[in-house]
Amino acid sequence: MNTTLLVLAAGIGSRYGGVKQMDGIGPSNESIIDYSVYDAIRAGFDKIVFVVNKKIESDFREVWEPKLKDRVDCEFVIQDPEDLPAGYAVPEGRVKPWGTGQAVLAAREIIDTPFAVINADDFYGREAYELIQGFLTENTAESESCMVGYHLKNTLSEHGTVSRGICEFDDAHYLEQISEITNIEKRGDDIGYEANGVFIQLKGHDLCSMNIWGFKPMVMKHLESGFAAFMKSSGTELKSEYYLPGRINDLVHDNIMSIKMLETDFSWFGVTYKEDKPETIDRINSLIDKGEYPPDLWGK
Repeated sequence: MNTTLLVLAAGIGSRYGGVKQMDGIGPSNESIIDYSVYDAIRAGFDKIVFVVNKKIESDFREVWEPKLKDRVDCEFVIQDPEDLPAGYAVPEGRVKPWGTGQAVLAAREIIDTPFAVINADDFYGREAYELIQGFLTENTAESESCMVGYHLKNTLSEHGTVSRGICEFDDAHYLEQISEITNIEKRGDDIGYEANGVFIQLKGHDLCSMNIWGFKPMVMKHLESGFAAFMKSSGTELKSEYYLPGRINDLVHDNIMSIKMLETDFSWFGVTYKEDKPETIDRINSLIDKGEYPPDLWGK
């Protein structure tokens, strides 16, 4: 079965500074995206689609078209703030796109296979792609989707707070609810967040969403209908965003879609803050030393 990797790379990280999706962290100047694409290809994905913005499209094409030539199919789509449901327009003063839900929708015309969705700046680990590829090829029902869940303790940054979608699921590991919690941090041996002056503790083994999903093409029509409803309620706002997890919550609650939770013990890492980069480089080098990756990822 053909499968596609959809890489959400349109955002330019305001906290990190610069186009962090292109920042070299490997010994041969590989970016986190390089490792994600490499892992996806060896897991069996045979098409890569990058969702980018107009400012960085040419940079992505220059890097990835020659790199992936003769390896897998590769396409690029633009997340355009003006790509809206009929009857709606961008409100005056708004410059940012409309969130991860709209980012996935940007690829609706070229996605015709089961597909995985990832963030460009998250290092998910090889196992995540193998889990999703296995699920997508073994579960053919259009309403069956999946998500890889990471233990909260394995997703924190030492350099600032993070936002995580804490997952609730049933005994069969089907998602029931994602609750977005902001400003999560580690205080000594405790993990939690502050609300109204009180530190509320969370469990380190809680599974959380890092925005790595496995979908069937039919999800696009549900994202389209959800986007229209979002624009009706929030389309005049300058900073509102149509988030993918929020729409998935709705589809789960309405019994339209089921999401199988696939669990990994891998310790996520990334560049949420620029201070994260040295540790990210160390982690990459450690994986190379263990034989997980070659020193030159795309070397002939």
